Amino acid sequence: MAKGKATADFRDFPGRRWLIVALRAVHLVGLVGTGAVLLGSVPLAASMPFVMTLMLSGIAMLAIDLWAAPGYLAEVAGGAILLKLVLLGWLALDPPRQLPLFWAILVFSAVVAHAPAWVRHRRFIGAPKG
Repeated sequence: MAKGKATADFRDFPGRRWLIVALRAVHLVGLVGTGAVLLGSVPLAASMPFVMTLMLSGIAMLAIDLWAAPGYLAEVAGGAILLKLVLLGWLALDPPRQLPLFWAILVFSAVVAHAPAWVRHRRFIGAPKG
């Protein structure tokens, strides 16, 4: 949601923006650690803290986004989260394809996260957002 653009379906609380920024930073720690495990730089035994950090920070960000904008999953950004979860499930169940899936998820996530707000918040389910 663009700063200053208030809508009836968006809720906010003091510090939400900085909480999301902090959670994104923690999420990146989990991502880098998980990537290091998948790339073979870190032993598999060390993966669980990184995977848990990645998952818990992602769940926390999703929960905040869903609370702030209950229609979030009907937007491109919310749909991208659902697609990422499907791809992560595939990654977990298909060891021979883990590296290509990891890179695909990483690139897809970066593109969606850095797309203009009019793309990220475009509704693909239901009435147009306006």
